[in-house]
Amino acid sequence: MSISDDERPKKKTVHEIGSDLSMLSADELTARIGLLEEEIARLDAERQRKQAGKLAAESLFRPKV
Repeated sequence: MSISDDERPKKKTVHEIGSDLSMLSADELTARIGLLEEEIARLDAERQRKQAGKLAAESLFRPKV
């Protein structure tokens, strides 16, 4: 039984920082930009979550005047 191209799992696109971009098409570059923007949003959300936790801990342990 043969597997058609539609049935094969798609290879996940990844981007390596500093990689050669000269062989990528404009559509591939646009896709990579989208991936990087999603990753930036994910990183920013995690940073905000950690900052909120840090502020909560600091307010809990800050000496009262």
